[in-house]
Amino acid sequence: MEKLKYISTERYMEGIIVEVTDGSVAIDFKGRLGYMRLPLRMVISDYDLKVGMIVGFMMSFPEVMSDAVDSEYINKKRAIIKEANNESYNS
Repeated sequence: MEKLKYISTERYMEGIIVEVTDGSVAIDFKGRLGYMRLPLRMVISDYDLKVGMIVGFMMSFPEVMSDAVDSEYINKKRAIIKEANNESYNS
């Protein structure tokens, strides 16, 4: 956190659950702000999750840490995608 140049600017946001799987939940942000998929273990709830439920959360704005590109991460990700595409093409 000490690497950030700007102070935290958390804001309350809401979204709608649009998909629930065995291991994840997908949320559309209200106000056409985007979409997020996260592991179920990250969701705090006293209820069984259902599509259409409203969720609230605090969120800040992402800050780019430097102009450097993590080439190793990108190359691994591209290899995984390429392998998945080859497998679906060959089946």
